[in-house]
Amino acid sequence: MGKAYIVGVGMTKFEKPETRDWQYWDMAKEAGTAALADAGIPYERVEQVPVGYCFQPSTAGQRAAYELGLTGVPVYNVHNNCATGSTALMMARQFVEGGIADCVLALGFEKMARGALGGGAGAGDFATSPVARHYGIMAAGHGFATSPPTAQIFGNAAREHMDRYGTTEAQLAAVAAKNHRHSSRNPRAQFQDVHTAEEILAARTVHRPLTRLQCSPTSDGAAAAVVVSGRFVSEHGLAGRAVEIVAQAMTTDTEESFASGSCIDVVGRPMSRAAARQVYEASGLGIEDVDVVELHDCFSVNELLTYEALGMCEEGASGKLVESGATTYGGRWVVNPSGGLISKGHPLGATGLAQAAELVWQLRGEAGGRQVAGARVGLAHNIGLGGAAVVTMLRGGV
Repeated sequence: MGKAYIVGVGMTKFEKPETRDWQYWDMAKEAGTAALADAGIPYERVEQVPVGYCFQPSTAGQRAAYELGLTGVPVYNVHNNCATGSTALMMARQFVEGGIADCVLALGFEKMARGALGGGAGAGDFATSPVARHYGIMAAGHGFATSPPTAQIFGNAAREHMDRYGTTEAQLAAVAAKNHRHSSRNPRAQFQDVHTAEEILAARTVHRPLTRLQCSPTSDGAAAAVVVSGRFVSEHGLAGRAVEIVAQAMTTDTEESFASGSCIDVVGRPMSRAAARQVYEASGLGIEDVDVVELHDCFSVNELLTYEALGMCEEGASGKLVESGATTYGGRWVVNPSGGLISKGHPLGATGLAQAAELVWQLRGEAGGRQVAGARVGLAHNIGLGGAAVVTMLRGGV
């Protein structure tokens, strides 16, 4: 199989829903045009277009891609809950590595409604929902409250982590404080305000122990990446722009997700751990080789769970890890320099591609005031309930 490279990325500013007078195709055009311009290639060179979104009808991918051109190119509509954007990127990589195409545009967008998410994209009635089993496990152990379901299931995972390992509310708040601080340097972030841990703890409780400033918001926005073959890189003189997708893996739920009855497992720590292991094995790189990480901090607790799943610390030690400063500037890794989902925003279909965009900018040394010094290897982690976990290893300096 050939290698795949990202040679162009683009994204809109992530916005609070209804802030801008735009449609999903407008934001998709903005992000896609930016990615193509970054690569220095016209849309006519694109051979395949996987498009990710969760809250629009079938063939919305075509409606969005048509804003870039009417070339007759195949368009694939991708929907994988919060892991949708990275799933579109994975499809693009597979097209290229498999020799099906030399140039693919992965595009993701979301136009969302204000207010908290329900049980997941299109959850509807929980009895027939794709996440019914997940919420059933939660209800058996914790009951079902009136707070937003996604906040409940992650909040209950946080309670379990606190009970089991002694994790504190202050450590959970430290995650959010770090990511809000990072986002102050990101002009594309939905929120750019710095909040102290004390302010975060004092904010309105959504589902104990999670406060509003520890929860990712609903967001509008789009992101895109141009993925090409080594041959395309050589023929178009793109070596200076190319970031290699060294390895990538997607895992879905196994019996381990449900057997323990724990919300920690139901929300995806086993999936994330398995995907990370596959990527480390395939790439020959480990977490010790990584400089910068963009991970799925939909709620502060999920960043802690993901530290453990990625092997950044022992199980149960993630609270102490963030407290030590190891995951910010000057520490061992910089995690979520973009501000993460908590502060950058979380338009579901765009999130995984926005993570890739941030890492590409970091590995090229183009991240401006949030640049991680000397970054050469980046790791992205994107997860969706229902479920899917995607881990991607990227390397610069091709």
